[in-house]
Amino acid sequence: MAIEFNRIITLLRKERGITQKQAAQDLGISQAQLSHYEKGIRECGLAFVVQVADYYGVSCDYLLGRSADRNGQTIQVADLPDTESSTAGSIYRGSVLPTMYKKLIENSLDILYDKLENCRDRQIVTEVSTYLMLAVYRMFRQLYEASPKNVVGMFRVGAARWPASADAAMQLQNAELAAHLTGEDGNRDAVDPATLGMSTESLARDYPRHATSLLNLIKNSEEAMRALHRS
Repeated sequence: MAIEFNRIITLLRKERGITQKQAAQDLGISQAQLSHYEKGIRECGLAFVVQVADYYGVSCDYLLGRSADRNGQTIQVADLPDTESSTAGSIYRGSVLPTMYKKLIENSLDILYDKLENCRDRQIVTEVSTYLMLAVYRMFRQLYEASPKNVVGMFRVGAARWPASADAAMQLQNAELAAHLTGEDGNRDAVDPATLGMSTESLARDYPRHATSLLNLIKNSEEAMRALHRS
């Protein structure tokens, strides 16, 4: 419990702009005790979990990392909004799993591109989009080449070079984006940080139909990354 709980209660407090001293006072505990909870030094009892959930207006499941949704919603395919693509809502070969992941990704992309539109920076849009296109290209080509019946001539970059070339291009786009966002390329005033401001609360408020998808995508992605550290 400690790993998720301490991270989330710290996140919620900082998103609210509340000092540790104020939060501790509101919750009826000492600042030192709250500090121990936020650092994961000590574990609290169930009653305190419920108290914190009421204080921040979230569910206990969210506090414990069992749900990516602030309200504790368990994601279901039917609960995710359909996209407007020709394959929207399709159940592939009787399985709901591809449909769920497709919705998670597409709904998350809707939020991502809305944020990109708000920042009004063509270079950022291009760098993010190129990176995402390369990621899709990489996955599609791996699947395409898995079948010996598929014609090799569909692609211009040869089989020996494309994996490393795709990885290198993705890393370059990521580096260019980082340099642009931090002003390393001399264009420090290009992006207004206010246009990229967000929190779990604002995401849920501004994107009520899509935030669940994004938050679950983040949760699934970080579980995959943490699995690497455990292996």
